Amino acid sequence: MSAIPAAPPVPPMDHPGPKPVAAPPRKSRAWIGVLVLLAIIAGAVWGWRVMTKPAQPAVATAAIRTVKATVAPLDVTLRVAGQTTARNFANVTAPLLRGPESRGSLILLEVAKPGSFVRKGQVIVRIDAQSAQDHIDDLKDTLAAAENDIKKRIAEQKVEWETMQQTLRVAKSSYEKAKLDFSAAEVKVDLERELLKLTMDEAEKRYAEQQRDVATRKASQDAEIRILQLTLARHQRHMGRHTHDLERYTVKAPMDGLIVMATVFRGGDMAQIQQGDQVYPGQQILKVVDTRSMQVEGSVSQTDSGDLRVSQAARIGFDAFPEMHFTGKVYSIGALAVSGSRQNFFIRAIPVRVQIEGADPKLIPDLSAHANVLLETVQDQLQVPVGAVHEQNGKAWVELKRGVQFERREVTLGKRNNMAVAVTSGLTAGDEVRVM
Repeated sequence: MSAIPAAPPVPPMDHPGPKPVAAPPRKSRAWIGVLVLLAIIAGAVWGWRVMTKPAQPAVATAAIRTVKATVAPLDVTLRVAGQTTARNFANVTAPLLRGPESRGSLILLEVAKPGSFVRKGQVIVRIDAQSAQDHIDDLKDTLAAAENDIKKRIAEQKVEWETMQQTLRVAKSSYEKAKLDFSAAEVKVDLERELLKLTMDEAEKRYAEQQRDVATRKASQDAEIRILQLTLARHQRHMGRHTHDLERYTVKAPMDGLIVMATVFRGGDMAQIQQGDQVYPGQQILKVVDTRSMQVEGSVSQTDSGDLRVSQAARIGFDAFPEMHFTGKVYSIGALAVSGSRQNFFIRAIPVRVQIEGADPKLIPDLSAHANVLLETVQDQLQVPVGAVHEQNGKAWVELKRGVQFERREVTLGKRNNMAVAVTSGLTAGDEVRVM
């Protein structure tokens, strides 16, 4: 045991001090946990919806093109589709040769550049003429020989003629001597007188025969010379034909214009004629066209041809040059229908030509083009673009904008052209419709 006594207990003090904090009730803590849990669940659900929601294009509304129905004059047009051609042109063909030996193929030594402009009288085609030139040289020798034959025969005939004249003079002398001898027959006996008479008659007959022979021989000589002259003329005509052909082997432009080459079947494909090709007499080589006289050559259906009139105005466009436009007018309308397409021979069409007013370096033949012929202009027509109208089974409708949505609205259509169509009922001015 310890000798030190234990300390007595200390009594509690009466001065104020910090009061102990009471613990919160169990019920309040439970509600706080529930609220936190609900907030976590709600955030998870919102995040899941955001992540799984399909993405909407930001420009979906902007991609929808709309237009308002307007009241304006409407030009009723008829489209004539075709290609460009020239009213004024000249076909250049391989020459039709006169020479009987020049009936084969011709080789092009030189041709004008396709698409180039040429002047009247400018050389545009040269054909190989060496064989023709060689033949002409041979014909010149033949002509010289024929002329020499005539000269030779004339000289020979002069010798023959002088021989005949000498024979005739001898026969005449013999006849005159026999006549002179017979004149003295009175003093001769009968037998001598008879012999003299027979000699005179014989000489007379011989002289008459010689005269006839001279006339016959003269006609024969004239015929021989005429035959030789005809032979010479035949050779001259033959040479003239080849000389004419030789001149035509060089072809000059018959007019000012643009060179458009013809096409031939080469190597299994259609290709333009070029230098070195073989052509045949009468075959087209190229065409010289006047680009100041261009036109659109196409056709329209028989049902629409009744609306066309000569001199109707038209607006012309080109597939290759969308920015290029010309004005024009209907130049001619075909009187007879032709086959409209190869697929259906029984569908007939009327040929139409529309004159193009104006010129441009890009305006050349064989361009695909169209002409919108103005048939009439209707004033104060409520109209929308053609692309805004849907037609099926005889009904027409548009997609009318209502706020951010579109509703289908049936309409009644009137006259139209290639760009716009008149709406007679179903819309009012200012209505906004969707354009496809």
